[in-house]
Amino acid sequence: MQKLKQIAMLAIASICSLPTMGQDLLARQAPIDRKMKAVDSVALQRLIFTENYDSPADDLYEDWSNRYAHQETALPDSFRISLKGFCMPTDSRVLTSNFGARWGRQHKGLDIKVYTGDTIRAAFSGKVRIVRYERRGYGKYVVIRHYNGLETIYGHMSEQLVEEDQEVRAGEPIGLGGNTGRSTGSHLHFETRLCGVALNPALMFDFRNQDVVDDYYMFRKDTYQQEGLLANRLRGVGNDLGGNEEMEMASAAPVVRYARASRFHKVRKGESLYSIARKRGTTVDAIMKLNHLKKSSRLKPGQILKYN
Repeated sequence: MQKLKQIAMLAIASICSLPTMGQDLLARQAPIDRKMKAVDSVALQRLIFTENYDSPADDLYEDWSNRYAHQETALPDSFRISLKGFCMPTDSRVLTSNFGARWGRQHKGLDIKVYTGDTIRAAFSGKVRIVRYERRGYGKYVVIRHYNGLETIYGHMSEQLVEEDQEVRAGEPIGLGGNTGRSTGSHLHFETRLCGVALNPALMFDFRNQDVVDDYYMFRKDTYQQEGLLANRLRGVGNDLGGNEEMEMASAAPVVRYARASRFHKVRKGESLYSIARKRGTTVDAIMKLNHLKKSSRLKPGQILKYN
């Protein structure tokens, strides 16, 4: 009987201790849960901040459309455009036409001398919005919306190497130089737009020095047009220069011979290394060496191959 009482007492004590043990477990777990929530909250805040910082374009554009090359909307009074992480769209340092009035109409971009087949690259990371052909205008052209708020347009190309809605990184080949559309010679027509409004690329790009002007360009609605005229004098075609000081600044840019860039071919369905080599005036061995291919390598439609 005494043993039964002892067993019963031990059982009751064990049952009573269970909530306490459970509470101890919860007490030990609670700080961990609070820390995890704090970590999740910080991570979420950083993610939101990074997305807003990297893609201020989200605040400028209400929609995403592949229908139009550019459509002007309301400009902000001021807007800081990050020029970090840029890539010059071409290696050429030779400008052939400035932004602004030309032949009785407005020229909305810069013309840069390139040869047919020269590589054209994305100026900043972003997403391809338009890939199209315009017979009486841009010819074969590409429009990219960048995370910094700008849109860039690349016109008169011989080939486009990207597709609409494709994500691209700064420096990625997007096309080949050409003479398509309304063009009198092989060149790249390069535009920079904010909310569909054309800005002088010379405000941000210095093609002679193959660099951007600064880490940021502070756009101001009231002054960007006057600043664009000054940019032409400082970084535009030489015969448009004005005063002595501006002439000295422009002539200080190093004179460097134009270097031919690598050329690329976008593989189409049914093409082989032999047919591509014949089309591009090269050899199968040369293409294989440039792209680290074997004779047994299979080509895929859309694949980009370097051929010189």
